[in-house]
Formats: sequence, structure tokens, C-alpha cells
Amino acid sequence: MIAKLIDRVFPKTPDFFELLYLQCQQVSLTVNNLVLFMNTGDVQAGKLLKNDEHEADRIRMQSLNQLNKAFSTPMDREDIYRAIAALDRIVTYTKSTYHEMKVLDVQADNSSRSMALELQNGVQALVDGFGLLATSPDKAVDYAAAARHTERRAEKKYRIALGELFQGDDYLNMFKHRELYRHLSNATDRVHATANVLQDIIVKLN
Repeated sequence: MIAKLIDRVFPKTPDFFELLYLQCQQVSLTVNNLVLFMNTGDVQAGKLLKNDEHEADRIRMQSLNQLNKAFSTPMDREDIYRAIAALDRIVTYTKSTYHEMKVLDVQADNSSRSMALELQNGVQALVDGFGLLATSPDKAVDYAAAARHTERRAEKKYRIALGELFQGDDYLNMFKHRELYRHLSNATDRVHATANVLQDIIVKLN
């Protein structure tokens, strides 16, 4: 009876390390399907990406519900919220990239595929970093830095791609690919933002 009463007054703290790690893995799955679609045009990859979006929403809501109910948290509550939100924004821009390609009927080119690869690498670095938070937060520092570096490389590729794109007078093609580049750039920006949250968590845990 006493144990049940204690559990009711002081409920068990959810494993937010695991929840954030699971969300990262889901984001990675979504991004991987975008890269596959861009590289191959595989229709099935596009369908999987849309399904991934629903699963990402489910995990996000689960984490937010747990956060709202939690009596205590193993790390700063605001940082957990920021991480959940930042990871969700990566999914949003990944989804937008796919939808823009479909709506505008635009195919990926070398520049967009290269930017998507940086996005993929950045998200994988986040997966590795968040996966170490519970046991070895000091080792997660390098992965936070690696994720930020992918955004910087993607931004350089974005500027180069725009410079090459706006040559000639094929304005319709320019418009379509500019939109594609912009969504990928926004997605990698969110990787950078998530890496900053990861860095903040690491500092507070050490």
C-alpha cells in the first residue's frame, strides 16, 4: 500500500533519454526515405516517407504527453521540449521537400542530392549523440559538433547551387529547383538547432 501511494504521489520518471533517442531514430528513417526517393525516384520510398511522418507525430505527442505529466525530469524540462520541437521541424522540412518535388514535378539534381546527403549525415550524428546521453554524455559532444558541421557544408552547397542555377533564362526550372534547395537548407538549419540543444543538455549533465 505504501509503495502504491508513493508511486501515485511521486510517479516514476519517464525515460526521456530513450524517448529522445527513439524520436531521433524516427527522424533518421524519414530522412533516409527522402534520400532514397531523391536518388531513385522509388514510389514506395515516397509512400514510406508519408507513413514515417505519421509515426513521427505519434512519437512526438507521446513524448510531449510524458513531459507534461512528469513530476521530475533527468535533464532540464525546457531542453527536452526544445529537442522534441527541433527534431519535429526536421521532419516537417523533410516532408515539405518531398511534397514540393511532387507538386512541382521536379527531379532531384546533383546539388539537391548532395544537400540531402548532408542532411542525412547530420541526422545520423544526432542519433549517435542522443544515444549516448544516458551513459556517456561527454562522448556525445563530438556528434553535436559533427551535426553542426553538416549544416555548414550544406549551406555552402546551397549558395553554390543557387549561383549555378540562376544562369540562362529557364526561369521555370530556376523557380522549381530554388524551392527544392530552400526546403533542404531549412531542414539542415533545424539539424543545427537540434545539435545546439544537444550541446546544452550535455553541458548541464556534466
